Amino acid sequence: MNLSLLAMLAAAAGNIVWVGHFAGSGAPPAPWRVVQLKRTIPPTHYRLTSIDGVPAVEAVAHSSMALLVRPVAVDLARTPILCWKWRIEAPVAAADMTKRSGDDYAARIYVAFDMPTSALSLGTRLKLALARNIYGEAVPDAAINYVWDNKHPIGTWQKSAYTDRAQLIVKESGNGRERQWVAERADIAADFARAFGGRPGVPVEVAVATDTDNTKSQAQAAFADLRFVPRLADCPA
Repeated sequence: MNLSLLAMLAAAAGNIVWVGHFAGSGAPPAPWRVVQLKRTIPPTHYRLTSIDGVPAVEAVAHSSMALLVRPVAVDLARTPILCWKWRIEAPVAAADMTKRSGDDYAARIYVAFDMPTSALSLGTRLKLALARNIYGEAVPDAAINYVWDNKHPIGTWQKSAYTDRAQLIVKESGNGRERQWVAERADIAADFARAFGGRPGVPVEVAVATDTDNTKSQAQAAFADLRFVPRLADCPA
């Protein structure tokens, strides 16, 4: 390996932006917080734990929905890749990502973006204002959701059944890898550009979630080692 490549790899390793390095027990620490989009729906329960020797945050859903959210400050020009590990007990059997009645996932990673007003049409601004009037200021300008689905092939892209401001991307599907830790890698910058037509956006929040409110079912998942890295950096298992 030549010296210039070694130098690039060393620089990449030094630019890791950790956003979810969990340890201990009890409730997830600040700046993580639970956000309920609908107060009438019970929240998913989140707690710190260790599963198969991996420190993690565990999510348990019983006909429930809530995001575990934290703010982020990330320069996608330097660290455009999001790495994480996740584990599920089983997919949500009755889920269907194409319908509101089936919009549930055993696990998902959610990245919210702010966009300049100039990048939003009048119609989009009006729809966002209406959504925030209903669900509160937690509604972002745009979002990408990486999901562990029950049946759609890995690599499937689907707009949310609730809003065209949220893009769903299937990273894992089915039960072939349930009850084991799976390492993932996503190019946030490239995925955002594809989902929103190359318009500018800045990631402002990252969330993990397990939700089963639409299918009135149960699910359990765990998440670990969330960090943004340069394109040359690995996401080790």
